[in-house]
Amino acid sequence: MFAIVRTGGKQYRVAAGDKIAVEKLAGEAGDTITLDDVLLAGDGGEVKDAKGVKVSAEIIAQAKGEKVIVFKKRRRHNYRRRNGHRQPLTLLRITGVGGTKAKKAAPKKEAAPKKEEAKAAPAKKAAAKKAPAKKAAPKKEAAAKKPAAKKAPAKKAAPKKAAAKKKD
Repeated sequence: MFAIVRTGGKQYRVAAGDKIAVEKLAGEAGDTITLDDVLLAGDGGEVKDAKGVKVSAEIIAQAKGEKVIVFKKRRRHNYRRRNGHRQPLTLLRITGVGGTKAKKAAPKKEAAPKKEEAKAAPAKKAAAKKAPAKKAAPKKEAAAKKPAAKKAPAKKAAPKKAAAKKKD
């Protein structure tokens, strides 16, 4: 069985026994963690419902990735900056894919409040429908009160050169 999990802003296709390097996760070597954000699960060519599927993994080590050189330069300005970066990573060994959550039987006491909420919901919907009608009228008034667009100022007349020549 395989799964697509999201961790550290990236997505990974994992199966039992795989080793992956992900963005740093809290924990020490030997700790067991679960990856709950499963986007897709399947078995062979079949895609199954990923709802409730969990992926369990064991932390192998906390490590750093390869060094990346960041070099900035602006030509003709004597500006050069050199910087290095090593991203912290967590190495994981996937121990199992699956482990669906067991559905809990809903007690009868919890079922009753849901019915009450369902009855209250139509009343809320009716109130919500009336509210936008009241808000629509002030918006129209606000639109009517907007000032007219300003006109561009008139261009000044160019100085008369003929008058200056007469004085000579």
